[in-house]
Amino acid sequence: MADHLRAGILTLEYHPGSDLDEVALCDRFGLSRTPVREVFRDLDGAGYVELRENKGARVAALSHTTLRDFFLVAPMIYGAILRMAARNASATQITALKQAQNAFTAALRQGTAAERALTNNRFHEITGQMAANVYLFPSFHRLLIDHARIGMTFYQPKNRHMADNLAEASAQHDAIIAAIEAGDEDAAGNLAEAHWALSRNEIERFVLPAPLDLGLGDDIATGGPA
Repeated sequence: MADHLRAGILTLEYHPGSDLDEVALCDRFGLSRTPVREVFRDLDGAGYVELRENKGARVAALSHTTLRDFFLVAPMIYGAILRMAARNASATQITALKQAQNAFTAALRQGTAAERALTNNRFHEITGQMAANVYLFPSFHRLLIDHARIGMTFYQPKNRHMADNLAEASAQHDAIIAAIEAGDEDAAGNLAEAHWALSRNEIERFVLPAPLDLGLGDDIATGGPA
């Protein structure tokens, strides 16, 4: 159930701010309420859901404040993660990163928007593991949750320009792998900046107008960067 909820939240099957039906989840997975609530607590600690007293669990919201903070810190955190990944990555992790990139490129060719978002999320999650920093990784992991949710819009190309951006994002993944494998911290940091810049304009274009267009107030029901 935990894996199902994580994937469903990342791909907007469960929309930001929506209530999670504890009874329905118990029935679906054949569980009692105690293990379901334990999963909710774990997901709350990781940033996927929010537990509210006497109101149950809901999917973590995407608010104006959340998105503002995302835009402010994302480039800094991505840069720090990739620099430390280049310093600390093991051979086993580099192999795993290459496998994640293969899955991402396959999803770009034939996959759904959800498959693209999840495989891209896995690629970046591995770079976070490579960084091996107990202070930085929790923040990065929290960032990746919203990264993927915003990406559900980003990974649905509506024109040639968007498709070209996704192809460039994949090429940048290859360059990131090369920089990490070479242990080149400066190159990895520069690639983090370029990778963020590639998607920033598209994120702003699709995400920031959403509250006005959809009338959702402070909560935004769209899904981050490549």
